[in-house]
Amino acid sequence: MALATASRAQVMRPRNQLAAYILLGILIPAAIWSILRGIRFDTPITTITLIYASGANLIVWYTLSRLRTYARARLLSYVLPVNLMIFGSVFALNALLRANLSYSLYLTCAAASLMISYLVTVRIRHANPNLTHVFVPIGAIGSALQERGFKKISSADTLKAMIDNKQITGSIVVDLHYDHTPDWERLLAAAALKGIPVYHYRLIEESLTGEVRINHLRENDLGSLIPNTAYRTAKRIFDVALVVLLSPALLFLGCLIALLIKLDSPGKVFFFQDRIGYHGDPFKMVKFRTMRDRVVAEDVNARRDDAITQDGDARITKIGRFLRKTRMDELPQAWNVLIGDMSWIGPRPEARDLAEWYEGEIPFYAYRHIVRPGITGWAQVNQGHVADLDSIQQKLRFDFFYVKNLSLWLDILIGLKTIRVIIGGIGAK
Repeated sequence: MALATASRAQVMRPRNQLAAYILLGILIPAAIWSILRGIRFDTPITTITLIYASGANLIVWYTLSRLRTYARARLLSYVLPVNLMIFGSVFALNALLRANLSYSLYLTCAAASLMISYLVTVRIRHANPNLTHVFVPIGAIGSALQERGFKKISSADTLKAMIDNKQITGSIVVDLHYDHTPDWERLLAAAALKGIPVYHYRLIEESLTGEVRINHLRENDLGSLIPNTAYRTAKRIFDVALVVLLSPALLFLGCLIALLIKLDSPGKVFFFQDRIGYHGDPFKMVKFRTMRDRVVAEDVNARRDDAITQDGDARITKIGRFLRKTRMDELPQAWNVLIGDMSWIGPRPEARDLAEWYEGEIPFYAYRHIVRPGITGWAQVNQGHVADLDSIQQKLRFDFFYVKNLSLWLDILIGLKTIRVIIGGIGAK
């Protein structure tokens, strides 16, 4: 996150972005609208419309600027939904407040804000492609940075020459926990004094990969072993409110899906499975049945194998394959969210037998249970379905990244990526 933010800041600072949004998203389109329509700005309907449009415009700018700080954020695909949701929400709010608006002016500003959002995002996305980032391969730094285009600097003399000749246009990445020699420490201090960002390598690896790599469960790996407590409380309130708000649509859609399942294959509509959830407590997770009914032997290995879905699994029904691809089989878990077993967003809960197996094989696996599991999560939108231990370890790094960076903005990003995953059917089995 830090590296991306630093690189982009050299091209377009936040205050310049804000000025562009206000000028091109509100002032100029409003002026053109006023000239074409022959309507003055000082009329009550025009004034209140500009207040609403300006508020939505600023929220769009702030939301996209916050989302850009996260790794794996393909923001061009999020510009349209963010603009639609925010301008739509402000318009819906006005339906409750019953203020008179000029629809043509509001739509003009909304279109202009969408345009400037795309322009700013494209400019930042392609900003300074030739920035020179370097890293010092001393300490725990591996080859990941070099694979991402970072230049390896093994000699203190080489780094000093690059600093003196102003050849480092990006940043310096180093293992700041390593006991460097006085020469290296002086060089790093000199670089910082000249305005060159100096970052700890773990921060940059997380920024590039969206994962937290953990060798030991230490505070300085995760920032804190206890995630954001205040936000977790607010998140729970939002979870319940969203279930209540969506309940009419969920009930209608659920009845339709239940009918299709019954027509497609014999068996129950719902599938219940023991999963490990918040604080490591087991719970019954419910979802629509997507597989044919079968008898599983009362054996740990048999239950574990049954819990793993393979590519092209023959047990999946026709309607089940569609439900899995669109993630609609997960809709009944709104009930789990309502009663507190789950959240809309969080680490995906594993089947009990699988979780016990992973916990025995992978150190610190249980730490992912420090937050409520989710219907969707950071690992799901970046990695998809996994089964083997190697994939589970990568999934765990995604989960730890989520725990470490738990925030409203990361949840918004996951929500937007989930929409893209559902539309594309990515990662389903």
